[in-house]
Amino acid sequence: MCFGRCAKCVGFLLLILAVCSIIANLLLYFPNGETRFARENQLSRYVWFFEGLAGAGLLMLIPAFVCIGLEEEDCCGCCGHRSCGRSCAMLGSVVAALIGVAGGGYCLIISALGLAEGPYCLQSNGMWGYPFRNTNAHYLSDHSTWSQCQEPHNVVVWNVTLFSILLGLSGIAIILCVIQVINGLIGGICGACCCPEKTQQYAC
Repeated sequence: MCFGRCAKCVGFLLLILAVCSIIANLLLYFPNGETRFARENQLSRYVWFFEGLAGAGLLMLIPAFVCIGLEEEDCCGCCGHRSCGRSCAMLGSVVAALIGVAGGGYCLIISALGLAEGPYCLQSNGMWGYPFRNTNAHYLSDHSTWSQCQEPHNVVVWNVTLFSILLGLSGIAIILCVIQVINGLIGGICGACCCPEKTQQYAC
């Protein structure tokens, strides 16, 4: 098995997930495409934790680009020893993957908290607040209660959809990063690699 090619596939998948997470997080700031709620700070507090922008977004780009670049390594140049270059690169990708796990975990936790608390909205009593805060997230299955939020329009659907997307994207990203941790450890310890012109394998 070529560990470098496996890492490259993981890297491209992480890149796609990171871009999608950034877009989903940005959309949370503009319910129904309106900007005034963000300007007036009338959004859920968990929207401002940048879980998709920073956690599953920018931090996830680190393992993504590291993994994408692994296959281009020429297996040389590590402390002057030709045979350990790929091993050093693969072990380095483990550190990058762990950063991705941390970023994805942060996004996962914040998104779950955002779903559990529900949106910040103008309630039927004319007050702004969190009408679903003490419902233990039961509002997610009871759609009849969603009408309690009058503004932003359809904010419950907006928040539930986007926080769920972030939850799913970060969960998949964590799984991919864990796969790369295992891939990097095996590839780094065993020193197996695939070079562009020929296949080489160094015994453990």
